[in-house]
Amino acid sequence: MSIDQIPRTAYNEDHEAFRETVRRFMKEEIAPNRAQWAKDKIVPREIWPKAGELGMLCPTVPEEYGGLGLDFGYNAIVDEEGSYTGGAATGFSLQSDIVCNYLIAYGSEEQKKKWLPRMVSGETITAIAMTEPGVGSDLQAITTTAKKDGNHYVVNGSKTYITNGQNADLVLVCAKTDPDAEPGWKGVSIILVEADREGFERGRNLDKIGMDEADTSELFFNDVRVPTANLLGHEEGLGFIQLMQQLPQERLQIGGSAIAMCERALAVTIDYVKERKAFGKAVIEFQNTQFTLAELKTEATIGRTFYNFCVGEHLEGRLTPELASMAKYWLSDLQGKITDACLQLHGGYGYMNEYPIARMFRDARVQRIYGGTNEIMKLLIARGL
Repeated sequence: MSIDQIPRTAYNEDHEAFRETVRRFMKEEIAPNRAQWAKDKIVPREIWPKAGELGMLCPTVPEEYGGLGLDFGYNAIVDEEGSYTGGAATGFSLQSDIVCNYLIAYGSEEQKKKWLPRMVSGETITAIAMTEPGVGSDLQAITTTAKKDGNHYVVNGSKTYITNGQNADLVLVCAKTDPDAEPGWKGVSIILVEADREGFERGRNLDKIGMDEADTSELFFNDVRVPTANLLGHEEGLGFIQLMQQLPQERLQIGGSAIAMCERALAVTIDYVKERKAFGKAVIEFQNTQFTLAELKTEATIGRTFYNFCVGEHLEGRLTPELASMAKYWLSDLQGKITDACLQLHGGYGYMNEYPIARMFRDARVQRIYGGTNEIMKLLIARGL
């Protein structure tokens, strides 16, 4: 199956012209270096400005803040092509699909002018810090605090599993500005913390079972003083609402990377079973192989059709939290199923890291966890019934 044969009805000619630029960049700048970056467990900062020059970072940022003012379809293309060209977890999507939306939607004029142009150019790398050692999906239970002291907040606490944690210059930190608020979510705010602030400390670059090149870190905040102007939004206590309003796009992005990886897994597996011989004939000639691939191809086509629909809804401003949750949970589940079945068709070779399917199998597992576990997605869908 050729990647170029995949129907992408949510995109127009301008999108597809952009895709060619992104594909060339991924092939020339990302794919040849992925193995070394995986060994180093980090993507070097030097690659970010190169992506920024081509408009690949934060394409939805308005022109007055240094962006191109494009739609989410351009973000989706960067995510898809990253999956098609080896699946290197560059951290670009965290910056483009998640962090920049918080600044566009809720940032002050000063915050937008200061940070958005630098994010578009790749000069500034960002992260968002939600998860804590004892708190995952239940964000209202976070214990990191940001206590007001004159015209500053004093931030204390710790975060973990933070994407871009080692490279980040700016971290959006979810903290309790009112630890006594009832219910707890009313006390949550988002504070912008620059990485050069005294008291900010990066912990370990965590050792994971997949996405080896992604710097995923512990972060510590020890009496970190930041100006009150670093509050995201016009008043305290809006952080939880801001998170809930922006999470649908994050979940759609996870669904997009999932279906793209399904398509790549099928493409490399079909190539493999055409070449691999067993009992005197190509593996693809066995009925079991044909039936398995027929089922997977059908499910991947259904998944792509659903994802295209969700992107279209998002471009029209109609993507609901329930629909985004469906995309995240169902497509990431499908990714796990397809990569597992494709690995099986590779036989023993599929268990060797030198084969792309092994890497895809390992990377797939986290998709059902981050962005809200798939169990949480089902709860969110159920609430809308």
